[in-house]
Amino acid sequence: MEKGNIWAVIPAYNEEKSIAGIIRKTRQYAGTVVVVNDGSKDKTKDAAENAGAVVLTHVINLGKGAALKTGCDYAVRKGARRIVALDADAQHNPEDIPRFADKLKKYDIVFSYRKASRKMPFVLRFGNWFISNVVKALYGISLNDTQCGFRAFSGEAYKKIRWNAPDYSMESEMITRAGKQRLKYVQIPIETIYSDKYKGTTVIDGMKIVLNMFWWKLFKNGK
Repeated sequence: MEKGNIWAVIPAYNEEKSIAGIIRKTRQYAGTVVVVNDGSKDKTKDAAENAGAVVLTHVINLGKGAALKTGCDYAVRKGARRIVALDADAQHNPEDIPRFADKLKKYDIVFSYRKASRKMPFVLRFGNWFISNVVKALYGISLNDTQCGFRAFSGEAYKKIRWNAPDYSMESEMITRAGKQRLKYVQIPIETIYSDKYKGTTVIDGMKIVLNMFWWKLFKNGK
């Protein structure tokens, strides 16, 4: 698949140190890179623009889910047919993008899972295991790593999985909607660099995610 058909969307909050490098690498594999500057207080916006990304800005920090949705909405309005979502903190390797793109030839959505590693903090390993089992029980989707944000989906699939959660719960909400819509999905393994063990889903985030999944199932029927 030609890289011109791929749109990469990167939510970013105070990532001036890493964002330029991520953009430059991502541009090797995606025709358009959209960075959503989510109320950053540093020079994330300037660094992203100088690296060649389309930059959208939230005046205040709204959360990863809100930022990613802003970027995906923009991409779809511009006619994007293939979207890859990745993080701004260098935990995801843009070299994996062609693998996602190849799977999108047959699937609506491509999830990824971080290979088992002792480098992954124990709380993350346990949280992923627990949430993955809840997802399987409630929605019938079997994934190794429900919280990995490196994902890809078609423009049409995005319209069906478009989430409401403004925070890290969006990653689980995306899964529940994919299950409800019976989208064709697959998962691929990736290498992940844990540059900051305190970033990402916390224990409190995990508790909220699980409660939300029960709420979506019992009261919103996954919609």
